[in-house]
Amino acid sequence: MGLLGAVVFTAIGLISGTDETTTLAPPTLLVALLGVPPVGVFTFFLAGAVAKHMTHAVPTALLGIPGDTTAIPLLQDANILRNLGVPHIALRKMVSGGLLAAFLAVPLAVLFAVLLAPFGDIISKSAPWIFMTAAVLIAYLSGGRWASVVTLVPFVLVIVALQAFTASRGVKLSVSYFLGIAIGPLVADLFLVLSPIEGPRMRRDRVRTFSLAPDVKSWSGYFPNPFKVLDATQTRWTFAAAAVSSATFVFSPVAMTVVMGEAVGSRIKHAYHRLTTVLAARNGVTEATYIAEVLIPLIAFGLPLSPVAAGPAAPLFNAPPRFTVDTATGKTHNLHDLLSHWEFLGYGMLAVVLAALVSYPFAMNHARRAALFVSRKVSHEAIIATFVGLIIVISVWEGQALGLLVILTMGLLGGLLSRTLGFNTGVQFMGYYTAVLTVPALLKLFS
Repeated sequence: MGLLGAVVFTAIGLISGTDETTTLAPPTLLVALLGVPPVGVFTFFLAGAVAKHMTHAVPTALLGIPGDTTAIPLLQDANILRNLGVPHIALRKMVSGGLLAAFLAVPLAVLFAVLLAPFGDIISKSAPWIFMTAAVLIAYLSGGRWASVVTLVPFVLVIVALQAFTASRGVKLSVSYFLGIAIGPLVADLFLVLSPIEGPRMRRDRVRTFSLAPDVKSWSGYFPNPFKVLDATQTRWTFAAAAVSSATFVFSPVAMTVVMGEAVGSRIKHAYHRLTTVLAARNGVTEATYIAEVLIPLIAFGLPLSPVAAGPAAPLFNAPPRFTVDTATGKTHNLHDLLSHWEFLGYGMLAVVLAALVSYPFAMNHARRAALFVSRKVSHEAIIATFVGLIIVISVWEGQALGLLVILTMGLLGGLLSRTLGFNTGVQFMGYYTAVLTVPALLKLFS
């Protein structure tokens, strides 16, 4: 399963503009619901996430389009190097930084999770209030700031109302809410295309063109040594940034990428060296933050108490009927309960090794040809149709027509709020858990 995840998401990472939640979450949910053993589900997700965050550097560096959300902070520096005629240098620094950070992040994240684990029972009992606090904090740290914080209230009320409506007809949904939020931007775009106001703005009258520099290979063999691709200073800063990111699990991955990149860049004077070092460190932070925000909540608490855990990694915590978070008590039955600390460490390192064997040499040796193939031959409409089909199957499986209607409702609402107010999917997932955990606790408290 780890090998499958690495291969699939190495390919998906090449497609520019793909969102992590939209691409990582539905396949992971499908793998969980198909009955794959817990270690297989975990290894599939982590290998996929690590692989994607290496190959997302290909469209970012070579085409000037962010590979996914976390690649956006890398775009400006990568474009400067593109304009200097050395996009292949930017790519190699980014991919090598991601590889080194991934190997460091897994053991550090497991260590930090073990240190926090003794407080797991206290945190589980306080889950309703922790989710509410975390939702407000993550909303404030999102692009919408106070607008996102205020929007949490009506958003949570919509979820509560939909739950009451479906329950009155004997249908209990959970996966459909999660999927609706995950594909929100996609649903919003599909509706906007139909609008006579937004549709013409989205229309293009010519095929987009790209300029690709010739590839220059500076090593022999198929698997380059990342310690030779990065110089000693770049390696040290990448490890330092990854170590700090591995200890955090509440902050937005994009915010961590920006902050750590600025911290590294402020300490290097030479302009070219600063650009390449910041790119290596920032892509390392995307890997380390994702790994930490999955492993720390999963090992220590079993509750999705981070933007990544509540978003792309949510099926590892809550994929009824296999993995569940009890909305009344905060009790869990998921990978937190099914795997030991040593299994998380062992299979986590296995996932990184598999992603490294598949994604790293592919990105380093075949990036230009892959970018050329994707930009010329891969239909974004086909990719969208694939995910739409998968979503429809899962929603109808869970709740028939009501499941599909809930996905459309949550997707349209969440997608429009994300685009207009910066109320992103990470905040929306925390809003969902606030609705199912905190609202019942508040009603019980004041009843």
